[in-house]
Amino acid sequence: MHNFNLLRENALQKWDAEIANSPAPVIFLGTGSCGIAAGALEVLTTIQHVLAEQAIEARIIQVGCIGPCYLEPLMDIALPGQPRISYANVTPEKARKILLGSLVTQDVPHGLAKGHFGGDDFTQQSGIERFFDLPMLKHQVRIILRNCGLIDPEQLEHYLARDGYAGFMRALADGPDAVINELKISGLRGRGGAGFPTYKKWELCKAAQGEMKYVVCNADEGDPGAFMNRALIEGDPHAVLEGMLIGGYAIGAREGHIYVRAEYPLAIERLKKAIVQLHACGLLGKNIQGVGFDFDIFIREGAGAFVCGEETALIASLEGERGMPRPRPPFPASKGLKGCPTLINNTETFGTVPSIIRNGGAWFQQFGSKGNAGTKTFSLVGKVRNTGLIEVPLGMTLRQIVFDVGGGTRLPFKAIQTGGPLGGCLPEAQLDTPITYETMREQGSIMGSGGLIVMDESTCIVDMARYFISFAKEESCGNCTPCRIGSRILLDTLEKIVRGEGELEDLEVMKRAADTMNKTSLCGLGQAASNPVSSSMRYFMDEYEKHITDKYCKPAVCNDLFNLYITPERCTGCTLCVDVCSEKAITGARKQLHVIDILKCIKCRACVRVCNRNAIIGIPISDENLLTLGQSSEVVS
Repeated sequence: MHNFNLLRENALQKWDAEIANSPAPVIFLGTGSCGIAAGALEVLTTIQHVLAEQAIEARIIQVGCIGPCYLEPLMDIALPGQPRISYANVTPEKARKILLGSLVTQDVPHGLAKGHFGGDDFTQQSGIERFFDLPMLKHQVRIILRNCGLIDPEQLEHYLARDGYAGFMRALADGPDAVINELKISGLRGRGGAGFPTYKKWELCKAAQGEMKYVVCNADEGDPGAFMNRALIEGDPHAVLEGMLIGGYAIGAREGHIYVRAEYPLAIERLKKAIVQLHACGLLGKNIQGVGFDFDIFIREGAGAFVCGEETALIASLEGERGMPRPRPPFPASKGLKGCPTLINNTETFGTVPSIIRNGGAWFQQFGSKGNAGTKTFSLVGKVRNTGLIEVPLGMTLRQIVFDVGGGTRLPFKAIQTGGPLGGCLPEAQLDTPITYETMREQGSIMGSGGLIVMDESTCIVDMARYFISFAKEESCGNCTPCRIGSRILLDTLEKIVRGEGELEDLEVMKRAADTMNKTSLCGLGQAASNPVSSSMRYFMDEYEKHITDKYCKPAVCNDLFNLYITPERCTGCTLCVDVCSEKAITGARKQLHVIDILKCIKCRACVRVCNRNAIIGIPISDENLLTLGQSSEVVS
């Protein structure tokens, strides 16, 4: 058995020598999935080459995503005795310039810096603002993400040096009842979407009769545009494992399973390494820390079925069966995996528990709002300027998230989809809604696991609803008639509308189908799958009616309902659209009005994307302007 205090003392010494007070430069590079997708591995190769060429001794620390994915690849450099300086959107060429200036010529390229991790004195001296004072970060409160981007997720010592497993040690000292009581005081609710009180689930599972009990971490994150669980596991896997250990001890379980999507190879790799490290230091296995607690954790890779995010479908998949929801009761807390009491929480819930047990439930209550304590992570994507992973107190308004944290949209804001494909589509009039479990439901949406998709005026709401109901239909297990048939009715009707064949009676058909799905489907997928349709009809009925009565899609997305047209008053004759048109449908010399041949145009919208004057718009196919298309060649100023 390893003594925990000795483990932590060694970790602190290593952290101090290699990171906090390193005699050599330390280079941090974000190599989470978002960083890798942006080119971080090419930057890593450049860093290694420069260090070798210049014979420089420096440490390279690969960290997870710190949040602002729009700035990736992010590279930080900490010179001995100096604060860590962050550089954004780093390319191999930019990395070489930064490294040579920082490590060779001593001409630190402050002009390229995005932020620093020091104090106010360094801000005044360097003219660089603090990294966490950036607009996207200064409104956040980091509890779940407190280590992401700051530690090497593959080094247990890094986690231990930042109070890792101190919560687990306190749990072992205080006992199971005290752990559950702290969760009750904290007010933590399940972060998977339903918002069920976490302590209650743990309490029920602890009280359930059964010689064998299980802990299951639901990491089956399947929402389009959502990556909160993936980023947490990639950036801080031990936080999730510690939460599972605390849960196992509290309910009397001996075995834990992490059900994670196979599409998350980096997350799986880091979890496997973390589990090996825990076994090696005696924090996992038999008689942990000499208190008679036996617990082991296993990884189970899911095949990618969205419905397996539902508890009973997840359990069926773990048991080797097809992932299909089962009627409840019995609930998993009393009869779950292999018929035994099973505690199921999502990744973020387990990742939050260690901080609560370490600091106390009352500490957690200071964040958030009444009945919705603490913070919540969200993936902020779509047409917003600052995309990435955020963690904000519950109760913050959607407007604050979109405009203060996200930086707003380049084109006028139109809507935000909350809660992923099962959530609702809310307009600007609802942006002052505080994000809580209750207020989201009142507005016809849900918080879900935390996906936020921002849309501007270039988005067609009808097409958006069609996309999400298409996703729900494909992911439905087909076990119950309301979901299986209802999703088909909704999709067929929406496709009819975007083809220009819609009738006003179709709106009533969709309302009835959505209502039936919501009231009679077996599981949460079917009950919420119609939300994108219901909420968008509630707030954007005029856009549905325009598609049906005018046969027109103003955002120019539904190809059968518009033709592209270049507005003379906006066109400057820059030829950007001419250059990108693969069909040669756009003609016009420089500084002359460009025109589109509608017979050649395939409506790929490449021209729309490159036009920085928003001069290319969609107009109704019946519009009289079409008669003059292709005939004008007037000179523009």
